[in-house]
Amino acid sequence: MKNLPQKIRSKKLNTRVDMTAMVSVSFLLIIFFMVATELRKPKIMDLSLPDYDCDDCHPGCVDATRIYTILLDDNNKIVTYSGLLDYPREAPKELTYGENGIHKELLNKQKAILEYSTALGKPKSGAIVIIKPSKKSNFKNLVDILDEMAIAKIDTYAIVDEFTLEESKLLASN
Repeated sequence: MKNLPQKIRSKKLNTRVDMTAMVSVSFLLIIFFMVATELRKPKIMDLSLPDYDCDDCHPGCVDATRIYTILLDDNNKIVTYSGLLDYPREAPKELTYGENGIHKELLNKQKAILEYSTALGKPKSGAIVIIKPSKKSNFKNLVDILDEMAIAKIDTYAIVDEFTLEESKLLASN
């Protein structure tokens, strides 16, 4: 008999997989998804809208003393007036942003209007603010005014994009 060549068997090695890189990648993925989830949360502001079902909601039923209009223009310019522009309760004035400007004015207006409404027997009737940004104003100014509404606790306000001819003249003159 001839010697048959023997099969060469390879030596079995213990297979060991290094999981260090996989653990690092999984932690990075967990951190990424946690941060992405936090950044994806909407940043919103509460907005109160009027009840359109009420029968007595028409333009003539609002006391003009409660109306306060803010006109926003370019270069951080703010012009305000109380009441209606045809019959203003006080002369229109130009204000600035900041603690001694529009911030102080809104707090004083809200306080005065709440006192006036309480005297009339309507204790929760605060200021009605009409915000009118011009086409030249920037978005930051509008957001700043909305922040001031929240700080002054003014719940009733509207953003209107139409200027009357008198308001356009008022902005041009100041």
